[in-house]
Amino acid sequence: MTPQNELRLLPWSGPDGKPCYLSTDDSGGFVSRLADNMEAAQLGMAAELVEQVATALGDRNAAPEDLRLMLAELAGALRDVLRVATSRGYLLAVSEPHS
Repeated sequence: MTPQNELRLLPWSGPDGKPCYLSTDDSGGFVSRLADNMEAAQLGMAAELVEQVATALGDRNAAPEDLRLMLAELAGALRDVLRVATSRGYLLAVSEPHS
């Protein structure tokens, strides 16, 4: 198992919204692969949403309710992307050799 400071932040939360972590030496294990796939899906959805938002911002006839919903979805996507970036940042820091 990995030391405490090498836990992987998973791309989902626990029942109370608390972060979930994985402790394993097997980056190809089932939960690791599941997390990798979920992160890829989250990043893909965020990229699609950014394109939709750009289009909506160019539409002067966009309804305020539609823009508000899109903004809420964008906030959720940003939260997911930040979690992925945080997780990958931890993984990079752990994998770098220490001087």
